[in-house]
This record gives sequence, structure tokens and C-alpha cells, in this order.
Amino acid sequence: MVLSSVVAQCVSLVSVRPKFNWKRVFPFLVSGLVGLPFGILALKNASPDGLRMIIGGFLIIYSVSQLLGLSNLRIAPRENFKQDRLVGLFGGFLGGFAGLSGLLPMIWLRLQGGKSESQRAIFQPFNLVILSVASIGMALSGQVTMEVLKTAMVCMPLTFAGSFIGARIYKGVSEKLFSRVVLILLFGSGTVLVSQLLF
Repeated sequence: MVLSSVVAQCVSLVSVRPKFNWKRVFPFLVSGLVGLPFGILALKNASPDGLRMIIGGFLIIYSVSQLLGLSNLRIAPRENFKQDRLVGLFGGFLGGFAGLSGLLPMIWLRLQGGKSESQRAIFQPFNLVILSVASIGMALSGQVTMEVLKTAMVCMPLTFAGSFIGARIYKGVSEKLFSRVVLILLFGSGTVLVSQLLF
């Protein structure tokens, strides 16, 4: 999952790279790199089932509530980056544990509102760096086995194709449609995580 995510981020970053907001990315990234090793350590030594259920359940509840308009919570953006660092810390942990580093930053930025391009210019470079470092860390800790590499070789071409198509379509998508697509994908991710434990 982590290796495929790196490929996807590289493809989709082409369209948003000129608009990177490194001032906003930096607080997320520094704390994310701190949390990353703990996620890798947890993946190696702990059963991930409980965390998968929690993450999956949260994604389902959050996405459904937003899609149904039950929760329109918004948080005003602030120049104080303490919250960004905290979100980045847990994002880094999730990146090392489950390859989901972009999940919390994406939700956090959505809560603050703004254009989708501005949000992507923050969480996508964060995601790319964290997942790239996570891949190296997992390889050094012996988690990138031959079986993992074989599976990645099957997934990567499909990931590349899907990311390329998505990046092309994104240019003509409205903000409202983009928001709905993101929520549907979050719902799908949560459903997959929960179903893996139930079936």
C-alpha cells in the first residue's frame, strides 16, 4: 500500500507541484517525521486489527455525516501551527502503520475550508515525503519482503494508470464535485478496512 501510494502521489503531484505551500507543509512534515518511526514500530510489533477497526469506523461515520449534510463543522484557519503539528504527528504515525499519512491532514484541511488546489498543495507533498521515508524505514526493518515486492509490481501499473486518469479528470472538476468524490473515497477506504476484519 505504501509503495503504491508513493507512485500515485508522484503522478498526481505534477499538476499541483507549482503551487506547493511549503510554509504550511513544514509544520505537518516535521512532526510527521517524528511520528513515522513509531508507526513503523507499531506495525512490526502490534496487531493492527484494533486500529484498523477504529480508523475504518471513523472514516465511515465522518464521510457519511458529511455526505448527508449532518455535520458542517468548519474551523477557521490560523497562523498558529500547533494544531498542524499535532495533526502531522498522528499523520506520520498512520503513514508508518498503515500507509494512511494523508488521511488526517486531508480531513483537517477540509475542516478549514478553502480551494481544493490549496488543500492539495499542502497534504500531497506531506504525503509523498512521509510515505517515501516510510518505504525506506520498512525496507530497513525487514518488512519489504519478496512477496511484498511481487504484490507491489502487480499493483503499481494499475495505480499509475488510475492516478494518471484521475489527475487528468481533476482539472475539469468543480469544488463541490471534488469534495463529494473525496468523501466517497474516504467511505470506500473505511468500508474496506472494516470488511477485512469482519469477513
